[in-house]
Amino acid sequence: MPKFLDALSGFKVTFTTMFKKPITEQYPEQPGPTAPRYHGRHQLNRYPDGLEKCIGCELCAWACPADAIYVEGADNTEEQRFSPGERYGRVYQINYLRCIGCGLCIEACPTRALTMTADYEMTDDNRQDLIYGKDKLLAPLQPGMQAPPHPMAPGASDDDYYLGRVTP
Repeated sequence: MPKFLDALSGFKVTFTTMFKKPITEQYPEQPGPTAPRYHGRHQLNRYPDGLEKCIGCELCAWACPADAIYVEGADNTEEQRFSPGERYGRVYQINYLRCIGCGLCIEACPTRALTMTADYEMTDDNRQDLIYGKDKLLAPLQPGMQAPPHPMAPGASDDDYYLGRVTP
């Protein structure tokens, strides 16, 4: 008889958890919320008229402890203007195989061109596709924005862009 009671006491955990409500997340179908300050995928921002905020200074690449960012700057011309300053980031790549999500690149950016979004679904079956270029990192054009290259807003200077005085 004592062996029978030992067997029942062994199933105590099973019986107590059997009737509890399961705590299951339906992840792929219903992604859960993220914390308000979560650091996910990077985004290259734009000014309200559509010009890029990145000036190709490479400070984000210098600040990255994992060496995950590659920036190649180029000079703007009056015919081909991508940002309001003298330079723009012609090549901008982030290698998410190396990125540790620390946010030091965000702090180093002088024009607030680089921010982090709450997007955390960055998996792929190909290593090459986890190196994001400008095509994946640039913020989408909003209504009223014009795709670069285009000239600066009439009568606006570099300072007007950096101080937020330019509207679409």
